[in-house]
Amino acid sequence: MWALVINPVSGQGKGARIGTHVAGYLSSRGVSYEKIIGRNAIDQVDMLQRFLQRYPDCSGVIAVGGDGLLHLVLQKVTPAQVPLAIIPAGTGNDFVRALGWSLDDVDSILSSVLKSKPRSIDLGLVDGQWFGAILSTGFDSIVNEKANTMSWPKGPNKYNVAIAIELPRFAPRHYEIVLDDRTISTQAMLIAVANGRSYGGGMLVCPEAEVSDGYFDVMVLHPISKLEFIKVFPRVFKGTHISHPAVEIVRSKSVTITSDAVAYADGERIGQLPINAQCIPNALATWMP
Repeated sequence: MWALVINPVSGQGKGARIGTHVAGYLSSRGVSYEKIIGRNAIDQVDMLQRFLQRYPDCSGVIAVGGDGLLHLVLQKVTPAQVPLAIIPAGTGNDFVRALGWSLDDVDSILSSVLKSKPRSIDLGLVDGQWFGAILSTGFDSIVNEKANTMSWPKGPNKYNVAIAIELPRFAPRHYEIVLDDRTISTQAMLIAVANGRSYGGGMLVCPEAEVSDGYFDVMVLHPISKLEFIKVFPRVFKGTHISHPAVEIVRSKSVTITSDAVAYADGERIGQLPINAQCIPNALATWMP
């Protein structure tokens, strides 16, 4: 028995369309599954929890949605040690990118799920919450805070508009960053603690991060002028920003960050700093190409 968890409103309705396709794919192959669509996020998580209690030895969970749904589902399947497959149907889909799947070939993911065994990968654990891709604080978190209050525009452009609003009034903050082997005390514009490589729909903030190496890649953007920031920012989509002298990347199994700031993980609000995160090896069973 599989759980098919669908967020129908993810990706501006893409979740409903792809969820229908996935259900048809499973049904046509005689795969037993229970569809889980909640009235809201809390209801959906409760339904998944009840499913896992009824079927503790289930084949796995197939989640159709974006990184927001991933974040919710991880909190339940990881402690239950149940395999998880993510079908990309959100705006960013950065966890699916980290696993190496094409965002346009759903059937390849489903075929792998039904025909092959899952592999173990690392997850981040920040103050009791699991995350798959990126934990961050600084300018991007401020942008997330702003974007979450905006009803227009829809989709990825909301993030760009929020950047335009927040950048003129943004100022770097002081951070204390405690790593495995050192403490960094610095002014910074942005700090990203990466299990996966990207966030924000393909921004390769830590392009060399690996989901199975037992370490975070920790990127610190030291203060630069706003004009320089505007010039450097587009390079993040190819990962070439890491050659800039203001960008520092270190590797660590644990990270504690203290500042007057907020943190986000997989696009979801974690809360005020200080935060403590650990990279947990082999925490999740999933499928990779």
